[in-house]
Amino acid sequence: MTALDDDKPTPRGELVIQVIPLPSDTNPNGDVFAGWLVKQMDIAAATMAGRISQGRNATVAMDRMEFLSPLRVGSQVGCYGELVEVGRSSMKINIEVWTLDRTAKAPRKVTEGLFVYVAIDEHGRIREVPAQNG
Repeated sequence: MTALDDDKPTPRGELVIQVIPLPSDTNPNGDVFAGWLVKQMDIAAATMAGRISQGRNATVAMDRMEFLSPLRVGSQVGCYGELVEVGRSSMKINIEVWTLDRTAKAPRKVTEGLFVYVAIDEHGRIREVPAQNG
């Protein structure tokens, strides 16, 4: 991003999943549950971790999240993932959530969070993450 693009924020990372919240995903006030959104973020991060680790993985930590703006029913919700760090057996993946409301012309950022995963084998024991190319 250049200084000229500062007024046009865009998601960091690759689009991993895109979903649309339904009325059943809301609380009694009609707002989308934060828990529903965290679930989507965890699914996106786990999907990336599975590709990186080439197998099973488990969530071991999530960093704090701030909800910057409300999420509306019927909006397109995109979870963008960016690999931050790979350790011997762990992966840190940042997930940004952007939404495009039905009547909006531009997407807006809803939240982001850092997810930490470990690669595990078929017995649930920690294993090494394969070397990453590039």
